[in-house]
Amino acid sequence: MTELQPRATLRRAEEASVEARSAVLKRELGLPDLVFTQILFIVGLPWVGVAAKLGPAHVIFWLFAMAFFYVPSAVVVIYLNRLMPLEGGLYQWAKLGFNGLTGFLVASNVWLFAILNTSEIGLQVTQYLVYINGPGAERLTGNKWFISFVSTVTLAALVFVTVLGLSVGKWVHKAGGALMVATFAALLLLPWLNVANGTLTTFHPLAAAMPVVSITSLNLLGKMGFGALGGFEYVAIHAGECRSPARTIARSVVVAAPIIAVMFILGTSSVLALIPFERIDLIAPIPQVLSEGFRPLGAVAAVAPITIVVLLCIRVAQASVMFAGNTRLPMVAGWDGLLPEWFTRVHHGYRTPVNSIVFVGAATLALSIGGWSAWGNRKRFSCCGTRRPSSTRSPTS
Repeated sequence: MTELQPRATLRRAEEASVEARSAVLKRELGLPDLVFTQILFIVGLPWVGVAAKLGPAHVIFWLFAMAFFYVPSAVVVIYLNRLMPLEGGLYQWAKLGFNGLTGFLVASNVWLFAILNTSEIGLQVTQYLVYINGPGAERLTGNKWFISFVSTVTLAALVFVTVLGLSVGKWVHKAGGALMVATFAALLLLPWLNVANGTLTTFHPLAAAMPVVSITSLNLLGKMGFGALGGFEYVAIHAGECRSPARTIARSVVVAAPIIAVMFILGTSSVLALIPFERIDLIAPIPQVLSEGFRPLGAVAAVAPITIVVLLCIRVAQASVMFAGNTRLPMVAGWDGLLPEWFTRVHHGYRTPVNSIVFVGAATLALSIGGWSAWGNRKRFSCCGTRRPSSTRSPTS
């Protein structure tokens, strides 16, 4: 007991230090902001297509994934956030629960994942622009200068919004979350419209079948659990910028969790109702469903470009959530002396970690352009008739 007392005292002192440091930040986030942000961040667009590959058994698999990962994850996030509602979220939880090295490793892992994910935004925006402008713009997808330009503009916009702070960023995130809900609302409504139109004979969204246990089904179950249903912990990074974080973040999880569950389960049912099993698109199932669902209703020509623009806005808003959270991790590591004090500088007017934001933006842009240039050079090299070593098998062999 006596050994635990100094440790508890030290932890309280560290918590007090973090709270004192966080006092300079603006507390902009309330319950609606966090609910929409969680819906935006957690609901990935491809997952309903992945789950649809399980057929009618998807309902059972979703319930398994939610029971064994989703709910425990939500409970853990709620508990740890109530215990330590501190800016930096899971970095602080790992640091105070174990030690500084563990906290730094956790933060580094999250930071690298986020920066890799965000570095693709320029290429993704380019692809969406090509879809919006039509086949005539396809040559732009292979133009590294154009992609570099789009990446620079997009990341500069993310840096600008993040420097302005969550007073602006939360509206970007809420708009993205609202567009996500509206997209899934259309997805859920389409089968019923087709039933009313006579192009679909029947629709039973909760029809379930006993799952077949196999390597493939277990693999998909893992993806549905760890891939589709992860992310509740991310908004806790902004605990120091929330109003009443211990209560508000917990309530946002409680409100968002059932909404996300309904979106995933019923969204997957819509995919199965409107798309033949063998034709399900695992990369872009939602545009596929909206296109196929509106075609019999005579509205596909008007809906298709609107859908692409909406999905582009959602993707940029998701990148904004990830980018904003990622800029806070170097700041809190700097508070503990794990990174130079330079990362902790807060803008006088906007009260955001401006140096950390600029650094993360520059690192993301460098990774984006470097990765695309390397890919483009490899593609050009392989297209110039250069022979490969005989030991290398071709993709078709």
